[in-house]
Amino acid sequence: MAASSNSSLSGSSVSSDPEDYQPPIWKSYLYQLQQEAPRPKRVTCPQEMESRPKYYGREFHGMISREHADELLAGVEGAYLIRESQRQPGTHTLALRFGHQTLNYRLFYDGKHFVGEKRFESVHDLVTDALITLYIETKAAEYIAKMTTNPIYEHLGYTSLLKDKMVHRLSRGRTEPRRVTFQKDERITSPLVRRSALKDTPEKQCSYEKIHNFKVHTFRGPHWCEYCANFMWGLIAQGVRCSDCGLNVHKQCSKLVPSDCQPDLRRIKKVFSCDLTTLVKAHNTTRPMVVDMCIQEIELRGMKSEGLYRVSGFSEHIEDVRLAFDRDGEKADIGAAAYADINIIAGALKLYLRGLPIPVIPFDLYSKFVQAAKIPNVESRLEAIHESLLQLPPAHYETLRYLMAHLKRVTMFEKDNLMSAENLGIVFGPTLMQPPEQNALTTLNDMRQQKLVVQLMIENEDVLF
Repeated sequence: MAASSNSSLSGSSVSSDPEDYQPPIWKSYLYQLQQEAPRPKRVTCPQEMESRPKYYGREFHGMISREHADELLAGVEGAYLIRESQRQPGTHTLALRFGHQTLNYRLFYDGKHFVGEKRFESVHDLVTDALITLYIETKAAEYIAKMTTNPIYEHLGYTSLLKDKMVHRLSRGRTEPRRVTFQKDERITSPLVRRSALKDTPEKQCSYEKIHNFKVHTFRGPHWCEYCANFMWGLIAQGVRCSDCGLNVHKQCSKLVPSDCQPDLRRIKKVFSCDLTTLVKAHNTTRPMVVDMCIQEIELRGMKSEGLYRVSGFSEHIEDVRLAFDRDGEKADIGAAAYADINIIAGALKLYLRGLPIPVIPFDLYSKFVQAAKIPNVESRLEAIHESLLQLPPAHYETLRYLMAHLKRVTMFEKDNLMSAENLGIVFGPTLMQPPEQNALTTLNDMRQQKLVVQLMIENEDVLF
């Protein structure tokens, strides 16, 4: 096996300057095999078949036996035809000659032709892809099995550089969660007493990890895997591409790629309804700019507004704010000149939080927070909520910490805005916490716990975060 062809990466190097980055030498062995793969050779039927489906051509031979099909293919590698099955009339079989034998596949059509997951515009394309795949997997089975053992991914200069910059940027801008212990023999009644009732334990070290959002992709022209440096073979759906950062890899390699996606702003089409971690990594921020900008605007001119967060703003204007963020990002104008009613900005913030694909308190931690709220002992309840907070993804933790600090400040103006921690808990409970299964009965039953969790986080913000 010629698997050693271009198997080294002597051209790769790591540099602190993106302009000095030297790309690796891509491994050409699998590309060479694709070029060597047999080409499709259509075996046509000499007479017109009345039973031929309109989506097949002259390669359709009607109802013939396997043996007859084998004879028609005449032992020519890459030769193919379509026949109607004798065992199951009305179904069709692709007979393909490869490896000195005739292979038979059940053939389907639903607007496109397919025998497996891949769907093709024409039978010719399907056969071309099949021959490439069969040839490469036959000739290079051992090579393919081992091609992920010496990946180039961690050696790519731009990967290391982006990772270092992101870690440095985020480490300067965020507060690490504090792990604290609540003493059971002391009543927690005021911030001063609460602080004296705590003892510090080691900090929870976090990094803004984000998994890649891989989707099957058809590459036009030759493409190489950015994990293993090998050619991505086939005619269509040769591999997967991360829709957030554009990383291109084999499907099997995607399972080994680290959770280090660095979203590209050019690929993030909107701000609202975008995954929280994706957005903050794309913008190199610790929190979504929507949260920062809306809260800053509210604290500038709306803290004494009666019914803040409870009173609804005009829905069309809230939608305008959403469109402004999606269109202009951090340059969106949400000032008093554009939106005099502060309830519009408060409504936009709630809309953003409510529309997150993964809530601020993620689905997998929902039950932990609900169960924590049910604990009767005050100190044990706060301890359980604190432990649950430490399990939040960093972007979610930082967003929640910032929001709770803001809502705590809102309660300081309760005489004017009439919004207590309990009232804010009623408003934000269902917004920040959503059950994994969208069940109306579950949501109704958990409303008290949702409200209580948010209320306790506001009241004890200085201790829990």
